[in-house]
Amino acid sequence: MDSFTKLDGIAAPLPQINVDTDMIIPKQYLKTIQRTGLGVALFSEMRYNDDGSEKPDFVLNKPAYRDAEVLVSGDNFGCGSSREHAPWALLDFGIRCVIAPSFADIFYNNCFKNGILPIALPQEQVDKLMDDAERGANARLTVDLEAQTITGPDGGSISFDIDPFKKHCLLNGLDDIGLTMEKEQSISDFEARRRDVTPWLAKAG
Repeated sequence: MDSFTKLDGIAAPLPQINVDTDMIIPKQYLKTIQRTGLGVALFSEMRYNDDGSEKPDFVLNKPAYRDAEVLVSGDNFGCGSSREHAPWALLDFGIRCVIAPSFADIFYNNCFKNGILPIALPQEQVDKLMDDAERGANARLTVDLEAQTITGPDGGSISFDIDPFKKHCLLNGLDDIGLTMEKEQSISDFEARRRDVTPWLAKAG
């Protein structure tokens, strides 16, 4: 998993509450277990017409936001089913940070496991960042995970809270497998002791 330290990128505004995981990545795209290739299907029902052509009014289809790396949205983002494909699709599109007043718990935790930083802020601060995001080509935010700050295009800064353990994992690019591999030496030592104490188990394996 790629680490997240400091991000300076375009922020796209999606001023909508209750953006559920079926809106983020519709169910017909859940057959794959690959984490790549889903970016094109992100928000597909909002991005495309029935004939596959783009809806020009959708924010991510606008030229200024095609390379957005931050998404500013409404309350209860990521609600609905627990599909991990939702953060996969966001990440494959290029979104590394989502800012909203609140998140569904499962989606929130899935983000950290996939290298995405979800930031929950009071509504008035989200409104300010939403206003910043609506500046089009000038809609750049700097998200500093180490300092836990978001800096807008006018230089104003907002602080955010994050669980220290989740922060550690993102800063070091540690998903569940990475966390396990941090204990690789301890695991190897345990296996060596087990072979010495119970050699018959090793033979049975």
